[in-house]
Formats: sequence, structure tokens, C-alpha cells
Amino acid sequence: MARSERVAKGEQVSVHTSVRSRPILPLWAAVLVAVAGGAVLDLAYPSVGWWPLAFVGVGLALVTLIGRSAWGALLVGLCFGATFYLIHIMWITRYLGVVPWFALAGIETLFMGLGSIPIALAYRWVPQLSGSRVVAWVGLPALVAGLWTARELFMGSWPYTGFPWARIGMSQSESPLAHVASWVGVSGLTFLMVFFAAALIQCARDRAWRNVRAAIPAAALAVVLLATPAFPTSPAGILTVGSAQGNGPSGYFDERSRNAVLGAQVAASEPLFGQEMDVLLWPEGGIDSDPLSEASTAFTLDAVSRRVGAPLIVNAATTRGDDVYNTSMLWVQGEGAVQIHDKANPVPMGEYVPDRWFFEAIAPDLIGLIQREYTPGSNAPFFDLDGVGIGLAICFDVIYDAVIWEGARDGAQIYMFQTNNADFRGTDENLQQLAFARMRAIETGRSVVNLSTVGTSQVIAPDGSVIDGIPADVAGHMLTDVPLRTGLTPAVVIGETVQRVVGLGSILVLIVVGVSVTAMRRRAKTPAPEGTGVSDE
Repeated sequence: MARSERVAKGEQVSVHTSVRSRPILPLWAAVLVAVAGGAVLDLAYPSVGWWPLAFVGVGLALVTLIGRSAWGALLVGLCFGATFYLIHIMWITRYLGVVPWFALAGIETLFMGLGSIPIALAYRWVPQLSGSRVVAWVGLPALVAGLWTARELFMGSWPYTGFPWARIGMSQSESPLAHVASWVGVSGLTFLMVFFAAALIQCARDRAWRNVRAAIPAAALAVVLLATPAFPTSPAGILTVGSAQGNGPSGYFDERSRNAVLGAQVAASEPLFGQEMDVLLWPEGGIDSDPLSEASTAFTLDAVSRRVGAPLIVNAATTRGDDVYNTSMLWVQGEGAVQIHDKANPVPMGEYVPDRWFFEAIAPDLIGLIQREYTPGSNAPFFDLDGVGIGLAICFDVIYDAVIWEGARDGAQIYMFQTNNADFRGTDENLQQLAFARMRAIETGRSVVNLSTVGTSQVIAPDGSVIDGIPADVAGHMLTDVPLRTGLTPAVVIGETVQRVVGLGSILVLIVVGVSVTAMRRRAKTPAPEGTGVSDE
């Protein structure tokens, strides 16, 4: 190839690379689009639940980051995160007011903004390193998706136990894409969804209507997302489960007399007395006294167990030594709590106050409301019910992958999730948490009985369909033949590996790309030594 041809080709690549690194939007427009994108993304989750808008929201966020500087990426990331989180978790204000709402939304917004900088760097650096169309159409979207997923994983684990509430994959609980989670987990689904959105953006930037090959990665992934069936688990019989939603005064600030919640649960269970069942399930906080130390409470549970002719799975705050736990119990008449599970991840600022001395100095009145300090449990989220494995998650523990996967690996054939939504009556929190339960059923290939003190309660089949239910704000009961399943889905087996490879791997790749771009720039600035035959002409 002649020197003039090489120069011309190099100039073409340089121009093409410059175009790919250039911002799509001016900063003022990017800010407006980011604000709109956060609001659009919220609409993908319950209560609205328009799941395709997850792709629109993600796409709008990515478009604002292309060509941005670090400071620009931080600004648009903050705008996107603020509108999304302030809307998405507005339910916090139901009883606690605006301070906790702004505090939680604020820290999540900060992480969203900081986590936008690596994505912007990927959009800036990758085209400088390579003008390859394969890199532009596949490598760059994959890196962007990995960095988005890494940000989710970080926000879901820090500070304290993190807040993995608004993961992109969780928006798909009622979509045809949910089954993909049984193969790669929720984080894997997030990665694939963001990859698809990023690949579509690359299609548009490279004018796919002129070059059909640019659309191949996005089109192929769309087929995979839509056509992948749920991983099949094996039928293992039926478990007849009775469950009662007492709708008692179980909120933190509800006025109630002693054992009013327990009385409401007994009353809601009475239509089940004399019915044949294998177990009776009550929700989180369904007992407002400690049956491990209160003889009268234990007597009541024995009486209920005798009337239904089956063991109970119940929940209460329990005290052992100086520690207080949020405890689920398998209660057998005459034997008491034969197995227990303590909540693994008590909610910071809800069930305990980390670094209380610090936060009391900031908001003493608010922090003073939280008197009880729950201790994290270390026992397995699993009960053995006469040979049937029961996986457990207490309230917000449903959002933590490790709790769910541990139950499956221990032999769970069905999940029973106990929750208390009374502090969030009339908000989206109830339905958002229910969407988590549905995704867990699909992800693990197991039925889920999701029972609340005040609703909405549902029995969910392994494919995510609803078998039975009780609406919110009513006292009611269910008696349901629930399918059992055995066999581990790939999500349970390789879920942690997927998270490490996607999350940590994308960060390492970005570092390598950054180092390579820096080295390339230094070489370009270094003058050629004399006598090398390189001409400046």
C-alpha cells in the first residue's frame, strides 16, 4: 500500500473515531434528557409496570453520556439518578417523612452519578483505541453494559448491606424476558438489557439502514431475550399450604393493644381450622410478642397448630441474651420452635441504626424513633418440613441474591416469603416487593408463597403466574396446593460467577483500555528519533 493511501486510510479512521467520540447532545440538552430518562425508567416498575420503558430509560441515560467529560457525566448521571430515585422510592415518606426519603434517594443518586463516569470513559476511550466495527457494535456495548451492572452490584452491597432495590432486571417481572433470569440471574438480565440498549444506540450512530451488519448484534440479542424459555426444574409433588393475612395494626406507628396483631392473625386463620394442610404460614411480624419467652403466646400458637392439624411457620421479634432478632420459626405443637431462621440483612435506619452516634448528631428526633436494634442472623434461610425443603426470606431479604440462592442450594423445593408492608400502605412499595417475589420464582424455578400482614399476598407458580392471592388491606386466608420443584437453575449455580465476571471484569477491561489509550497518546506525542527514516512531510 502506497504511503498516500495509508495516510488517507488513517485520516478516515481518525475522522470516524472522532465522530464516535463526539457528544450526541449538548450538555444542556443532555441534562433535560437525563431528567426525563429517570422518570421514564420508573414507569417500567410497579405500580405502572410498562416494562418496555426500561429500555427507553436506559437508552436515554446512555445517550446523555456519550462524549461527555467526567464532570459532564457526573452531572447528567446525578440528574438521571435524582429523578428516578425520588420518584421510585417516594413510598418512604408514607410515615417517615421527607428526611429519610431525601437521604436514601440522595446517596443512591450520588452513586448513580459517580458510576456514570466509567461509562462515559468507555464511550470516549474505546473508539480512540480501535476503529473496528466489531468493537463498536459488540465490544463497546458489552463494556457499557458491564459497567452499568457493576454499578448496580456496588449499590446493592454498600454502604452497610446496600440497597439492591431498583435493578434493571427486576423491572421485567411481568415481561416475556423474565425467563432469561433463570439462566443468568437478575444481574445477568440487567447486563443483557443494557447491552441491547447500547447496541441499538450504536446501530443508530452507524446508520444501520445503510449498513445492515450494524444491526446484527442487537437483532440477535433480541431473539435470545424473547425466545429463551425458562430453565426447566423437575416436579416433586404438591404441598398444601394454608396462609393468613390478618390485616392487623402491624405498622410501626399503629396504635394497638397487647397481642392485637396476634389476635388478628388468629381470627384470619379461623376459616382454616379443620381443613387439611401440610403447614400454616403467617407473615413477618404476625406475632407481636416473643413466643420463645412468653408462655401465653406459645400456648396460643400450640392451640392454632392443634386446630389446623399442622405445623406453623411464623415470625416475631425474639430475644436471645442481649441480642434481638427478626425471627422466623417452624412451630410444632407441644415442641415449640423446632427450627429458626433470623433475618440476615436487617434494614439500616429501619431495623437498626448503624453508627448511631453519628446519625443521632444529625437527626436526633428521627433516629430516636428507632429503639429496637436487630442483630443480623447467621443461620440458614431454610426449614426442613418433614422432608420438604422450605426456602425463606424475611421482608427485604428477598432483594438479596445470596439469601435466595443459599436456600435453593440447601434443598428448597418451595419458597415462603414473610413480609410486613403495613408502614407503606397505599404506596407502590407493596407491588414493587411483590415483583421481586415473582422474579425469584422464575429465577429459581420454584413456587413462592409471598405473605404480607396487610397485603398484597400471592402464591406464585415457578413460571411467575399467580395461583392464588389476597388483595391489600383486607383480612383473608388461602388454602393452596402449591407445586414443589427440585433441580438447580443455572442462575443459582453460576449466578455469583456471572456477577464477578461481568462486574469485576468490566472494571478491569476499562482499566486496560484506559492504560492503552494513555500509552497510545504518549507514543503519538513522542518525536521520532533521527535516522529512523520517518519523514514529517
